Amino acid sequence: VQLQASGGGLVQAGGSLRLSCADSRRTFSNNAVGWFRQAPGKEREFVAGISWSGGSTYYADSVKGRFTISRDNAKNTVYLQMNSLKPEDTALYYCAGSQFSQIGVAQAQYPYWGQGTQVTVSS
Repeated sequence: VQLQASGGGLVQAGGSLRLSCADSRRTFSNNAVGWFRQAPGKEREFVAGISWSGGSTYYADSVKGRFTISRDNAKNTVYLQMNSLKPEDTALYYCAGSQFSQIGVAQAQYPYWGQGTQVTVSS
């Protein structure tokens, strides 16, 4: 599995961004996918996850109601739509492929990681 995250950038508070995570090896469709983020000086944390079918999603409380995760298995791509962005959302965002079909929040169940895309939200 080789994951490529993109779509990050600089945006003002209240703005929106859509992150994409493409799987070039075409193995996404059988596994859950998660988005994680790491802010400077902080540990990497779970943001959102989606099951292999797309039928189940799960969000961290800090982003619930503002972020939406979705996937297009035909395109081997997972998306993270981020609305109402806040300065505290500033972080390096990673997509990760799980070894399981269902969502988990533990990083240990995600053996496949992309390189990260930077999101910066100005106040």
